[in-house]
Amino acid sequence: MTFLFSPFIIQTMSLTNKTGSKVSLKDLPDLLTIKEVASLLRISPLTIKRWGKKGKLPAIRINSRGDRRFRKSVVLKLLGVEEEE
Repeated sequence: MTFLFSPFIIQTMSLTNKTGSKVSLKDLPDLLTIKEVASLLRISPLTIKRWGKKGKLPAIRINSRGDRRFRKSVVLKLLGVEEEE
């Protein structure tokens, strides 16, 4: 399933960081946490984990605990947006 959003909606999408200020898509890091992806897509973190297990949203495992990170480009592709260079 692919989500399609208008370019205006994507440009205005943002996350709120720990200090409460907004962070735009352009300013996000290349690797996103489960919480960041869930907030961006406005869905549950558990859904993100499930999508990772099913292969819909492939995760990168980091450190000895196996924390998941998701490439920003893959998340944007899921939204139907091509990443600007």
